[in-house]
Amino acid sequence: MKIQISDHFSFPKLIIFTLPTIAMLVFTSLYSIVDGFFVSNYVGEPAFAAINLVFPFIMILGVIGFMFGTGGSALVAKTLGENQPAKANSYFSMIVYSALILAVAISILGWFLINPVLQKFGADGELLINSVIYGKLLILSLPAFILQFMFQTLFITAGKPTLGLCVTLIAGFTNMFLDYIFIGKMHFGLQGAAYATIIGQFIGGILPILYFAKPNSSLLRLTKTNFDFKILLKTCINGSSEMVTQISMSLINMLYMWQLLRLTGQSGVAAFGVIMYLEFIFSGIFLGYSTGSSPIISYNYGAGNSNELKNLFKKSLIILIILQTTLTAIAEIFAYPLSGIFVGYSSSLHEMTTYGFRLYSLAFLIMGFNIFGSAFYTALNNGVISAIISFSRTCVFQVLCILILPAFFGINGIWSAIGISEILTLAITGSFLYRTKSVYGYV
Repeated sequence: MKIQISDHFSFPKLIIFTLPTIAMLVFTSLYSIVDGFFVSNYVGEPAFAAINLVFPFIMILGVIGFMFGTGGSALVAKTLGENQPAKANSYFSMIVYSALILAVAISILGWFLINPVLQKFGADGELLINSVIYGKLLILSLPAFILQFMFQTLFITAGKPTLGLCVTLIAGFTNMFLDYIFIGKMHFGLQGAAYATIIGQFIGGILPILYFAKPNSSLLRLTKTNFDFKILLKTCINGSSEMVTQISMSLINMLYMWQLLRLTGQSGVAAFGVIMYLEFIFSGIFLGYSTGSSPIISYNYGAGNSNELKNLFKKSLIILIILQTTLTAIAEIFAYPLSGIFVGYSSSLHEMTTYGFRLYSLAFLIMGFNIFGSAFYTALNNGVISAIISFSRTCVFQVLCILILPAFFGINGIWSAIGISEILTLAITGSFLYRTKSVYGYV
């Protein structure tokens, strides 16, 4: 079934269209998860803790891809909806070139900063050595990492979500296979995990460049373009909420680990690392649906089709209710075996991880609404409201909950912090959706 973003979307068609993006984002999460699995089981807890400590820093540097991808996708899709394909291709090309240049600059800066930043965070001894080795290697592939995340969204706007999924699958399976070879067979240890990830990321970042550089059957192609600061700024503002979300989540993960180091030591960091991996998968489903549906929303907003906007908004809420209920049930039922995949070698660590994940996963009952709400306003080219929702959800409510709740409830306060913050954020998301319904005509 060939589906275009200009189509009318039934439930099956909406699910089919967004499914490749959901799979793509979930599979992208497997990069760190597979590294963690092999390092935890073949190298040991100290190296596993190093991966968990470094990855948030890499994500902070890599969020430029989310910003250019989501912000650029909203702008390009809206321009396509206005029936201006040449201008859309010009915007698309400028966004890709600008992101690549900035990615190289960030990679160079990150190489010099990672050691002192990790020291300031409190890493020392073996943990610092392992973290710097792993981090510096991953920074080498940061431009490809940024491009890969950016193209995940742009493939959807180009009308090729399945092709985007195929690229991600190739990159992901390469990473998994090389983890098995480098760590499981050749015993390269932490460096092997980094090498596998680097090669996978280069595949995910370079293949899209090659595809869009040549004539293709998609809606978009890389062409000559003129730099337009206003358009680039609009792209950044549109995608700022996703950038804020990713940076904030990385900082919050670091805050979680700081609290856990203080309360439980290295074991708490290892337990949270597993919870973080599992959360990547579950939240990736919500983010995948929101990202996958965004170009359709942007297109119909640009085309002035309020009836289809209403249709998409209503169906999205129903889909999210089903997803949230199902995923929460899965997390609660399978918390023990899922945790055992990573830390089954230690009964005490296994029990701590299972208990923490069951409290943490209650947030999935609400999380999807907040992720979709932020993405929805990005798709409507209202980056300000989108950023407010994201900033409140992460930088305000989660930070406050992580800092305050442990003082009253100990480690239970840490595991419950995300659930409380999602409840508070839902009030803000719902308020904006109610107040702007007549402005955008989605109700």
